[in-house]
Amino acid sequence: MITAKSEVQIRQQLTLVALGKAPADLVLHVGKLLDTATRTWSSAQEIVIKGDRIAYVGPIGSWTGACETIVKRPDLMAIPGLGEVHKHIESSHLTPEWEAALVLPRGNTWTCEASHEFSNVRGSRTVEFWLEARKQGSPLKIFPLPGSAVPPTAYEHGGGYLGYDEQKDFIGNSMMVAGLDEVMDWPAVWNPENASHKRLWGMIEATFEARGVVEGHAAGLKDLPTINAFAAAGLASDHEAWTAEEFWDKLTHGLFIELRPHSMPEVLQGLIEKGLEDWSQIAFTTDDRSASETLEKGATDYNVRLAIQSGLKPEIAIQCVTINPARHMRLTPWVGSLTPGRFADIVLLSDLESFEIAEVWADGRQVSEGKRFTDPVPEINWPDWARNTVQVGGTLSAADFAIPAKAGRETMSAAVLRPFHWEEDFLTYELPVKDGLVQRDVSRNITKFAIVDRFSGTKSLSKMFWAGTGPSTPDCALASSLAHDKHNVWCVGSSDEAMAMAVNALSEIGGGWALVRDNKVVATVRYEVAGLMSSRSAEMLDADMQKLYAEGAKIDWMFEPSSSPRWWAGFPERLAFATLTCAPWRWVLVAPAEGIPEGLVNVATGETHPVVW
Repeated sequence: MITAKSEVQIRQQLTLVALGKAPADLVLHVGKLLDTATRTWSSAQEIVIKGDRIAYVGPIGSWTGACETIVKRPDLMAIPGLGEVHKHIESSHLTPEWEAALVLPRGNTWTCEASHEFSNVRGSRTVEFWLEARKQGSPLKIFPLPGSAVPPTAYEHGGGYLGYDEQKDFIGNSMMVAGLDEVMDWPAVWNPENASHKRLWGMIEATFEARGVVEGHAAGLKDLPTINAFAAAGLASDHEAWTAEEFWDKLTHGLFIELRPHSMPEVLQGLIEKGLEDWSQIAFTTDDRSASETLEKGATDYNVRLAIQSGLKPEIAIQCVTINPARHMRLTPWVGSLTPGRFADIVLLSDLESFEIAEVWADGRQVSEGKRFTDPVPEINWPDWARNTVQVGGTLSAADFAIPAKAGRETMSAAVLRPFHWEEDFLTYELPVKDGLVQRDVSRNITKFAIVDRFSGTKSLSKMFWAGTGPSTPDCALASSLAHDKHNVWCVGSSDEAMAMAVNALSEIGGGWALVRDNKVVATVRYEVAGLMSSRSAEMLDADMQKLYAEGAKIDWMFEPSSSPRWWAGFPERLAFATLTCAPWRWVLVAPAEGIPEGLVNVATGETHPVVW
């Protein structure tokens, strides 16, 4: 761990080693070494290591000190360990020690953890959680950024509350805390009348006091006045732009741009065509990527390869995952370059153009061969406060998911949402009534969706009708505790009985996924830590996910648009993002709260509405 006192002691020792007045622990000889500050390569270099740090870098034989251990890699090229400027480790669904085992062989040695997810489950323990694996010996450096959206809006509750006092403690008590995670609630930033305005600016103030970085989230903010206002507010970055023009407008107004893979080819080509020469204000970010997807594509190394394939010079692409994010997050004393004082985190490449990784070193030792992690994974017995987080409050029944109609009615008007519903108003449908209950309408792709409060333990839930999502096969349901950003339990289903069964099964395993078909639980995937992550290998988790996909393929699913490909193409994971409540969302369904008994609320205005009338 990084503390001011330990840094002084370490650097006093490194100074003596660099001068040859004290011995080193290991010297690594490499064929070539990249200086990320100048994008230049030097041949036949030696990296002198003391403890977990670099003490000296120079031509082989130039160091005057003594060391008994010399490792030679004359055919390999050395670059710094790759960094994630903005990543939700929770989206890998692995606990930090197993995340390390997955991403280190793929070059990722440090991560700025965007802790919206865990912060919303156990807000007061968020920094403690993210630092534990490192304390237990994991070589992955995690720099936590406590979530700014705890709660995401003033209309949500549970899991903790983070404001000025909490952020001041987090950032003041640990040098590992780099700043404040993405500020997503733009209406609360600019509007003093917004119920979250004071809390959010309190967190920003505490971050400014410590000279930390306030990360931004500018989804849908494209007009020039708003971009100016966003930058003026001190929100330092954006990772939500999709086009080269949007990126250019934000880049030229002072925002640090964090580019995600799904828009990378188009954006990079556009920036190259514009003649961009200085790429120092750009980094590549993974943001959200599951363990299954990482096994298939890669981690930060995938981002680099895609950038090279998109026309960017390899050296610039490497800057975008090393020195650039380190500078932005003010972490250059420790990461971002192969220079003295930094962690001895070294990626050894066998080929530059294909970005083929032969070995990864972290903390001054080799931790991988190819894609195989060779370091021991710490055995962490995560405490109850991390594991026992899904508290529904008891067994739910079909009646809990029923939506009663008014007496004597044959139809009822219903408010209807759909995944990624960003319109100013909800949809309105006339739905049939049977046995006193408002019914789904599969012929119009309308099913039922519920949010179950997993924090209060009171069997509290909200439910409404949704379009273009969920199962059309009778007596099926899918439930998950992965529901950005509040992470209550959501459930979508073709019958109330199946929905109750899915949520009950999910509660029993402590969170994750539960799939019901023909009123039988046919697949579960456990996320027993915070209802978001599992303490096991990526391969084991992926095996369970593949079983979920296989069982899900036996069900007919609604789509919007109806031309969507196979059911799992973005589903079920995609639906976990449809529960977001930040801009540009307006009408959303949240867990019942004071003043919002049915959970349907416009988060931009605070207006509420019945789900049927």
